[in-house]
Amino acid sequence: MSLSPLFHASPVIQLHALIAIAALLLGAVQLWRTKGDRLHRALGRVWVALMATVAGSGLFIWTIRLWGPFSPIHLLSLFVLVMLWRGVRAARGGNIAAHRRIMQGTYIFGLIITGLLTFIPGRTMYAVAFGPQGATPQKLAIFAALVILAAAAGLYASRSARVPG
Repeated sequence: MSLSPLFHASPVIQLHALIAIAALLLGAVQLWRTKGDRLHRALGRVWVALMATVAGSGLFIWTIRLWGPFSPIHLLSLFVLVMLWRGVRAARGGNIAAHRRIMQGTYIFGLIITGLLTFIPGRTMYAVAFGPQGATPQKLAIFAALVILAAAAGLYASRSARVPG
C-alpha cells in the first residue's frame, strides 16, 4: 500500500477521495448509533454535506470517458444528489421509514459499491491499495477479508441500530 498515487493525482481526485473516506466513516457511525436524537441530526447534516461534496466533485473527474468526458459514474453522482435531497425531505416531512431506507441505500450504493469500483485496475485507489506490483493473491485475500469484515460490521450496525422509543 502506498499513498503516493493519491498524492500525485489531480487535486479534485484528492479532495474526492478524502471527503469520501470521511463520509464513509461518519456514515458508519450514523448507522451504528442511536437514531433521531440531536447528535444524529447534527451528524446527519455533516454527512449530507460530505456526500454532496463527494457527488459534486465526482462530476469533475473525467478519467473514464464513455460519452465525451462523461461515464456512468457521473450519472451515479447525480443520482446521489437526488437521493440526498429526497432523504432530507423525507426526514423533514416526518417519514422516518423512507428517510432510513433512502439514506442507507445512498450509503450502500453511493459509497460502498462505488468505493469498491475505485479498486478496478488502472484507477488511483487500485494503485494505492495494491502498489506498483498490482494485486497479488495475498493482497487480494487481505483486501477480500477487509471487505467482508466491513460488510458484516455494516450489516450488524444497520440491524442493531437503536431507535429511541
